[in-house]
Amino acid sequence: MNPDRPLPRRQPQGDLPAAPVGGAKTPPRVGWVALLAGLLAALLVVAAPARADEYTEVNRLSRNGQLQQALTRAEAHLASKPRDPQMRFMRAGILAELDRKDEAEKMLVALTQDYPELPEPYNNLAVLLAARNELEQARAALEMALRNDSAYATAHENLGDVLAQLAARAYAQALQLEPSRQRIAPKLELLRQLAQKPPQP
Repeated sequence: MNPDRPLPRRQPQGDLPAAPVGGAKTPPRVGWVALLAGLLAALLVVAAPARADEYTEVNRLSRNGQLQQALTRAEAHLASKPRDPQMRFMRAGILAELDRKDEAEKMLVALTQDYPELPEPYNNLAVLLAARNELEQARAALEMALRNDSAYATAHENLGDVLAQLAARAYAQALQLEPSRQRIAPKLELLRQLAQKPPQP
């Protein structure tokens, strides 16, 4: 499964239709998702250069493996702008990389509560839940991500991974209850091979 970091600076999607989970059609995508994306992008564009530099610097430190320095920088920024969704999201990713996953999860949950329209926190929350084998909760988080953005490819891929693991669990249970069902074994083996790929950053 794949976390996303940082929050993409999404551009308005114009008149492209959005197909939510289940394939049902919705009105053209010029509503709140595109509007929010445009507002978020505009806020980032018009922010002071020093603020934009903070995101760049935290990203640079994180990419270079200087995670503690990146975290210190992110927390200094959040001390004056505690509701900044971009930096909160980045901080959660750094915490996860530092193996402080409980703290990362709390921050992502708070982001989904404060900004329920953003799909990326749900995706990254699902990655942490799936790593703990809480697959039903991970599926629910990914479905929320896709409800917010049906064109979010990473969340679609991660949902496929979670559903494959859930299917493998069901096949294993069926085989345990009735070992004579030999047609299940090849399906189970294939799904186990798919599930061997670890989460990727």
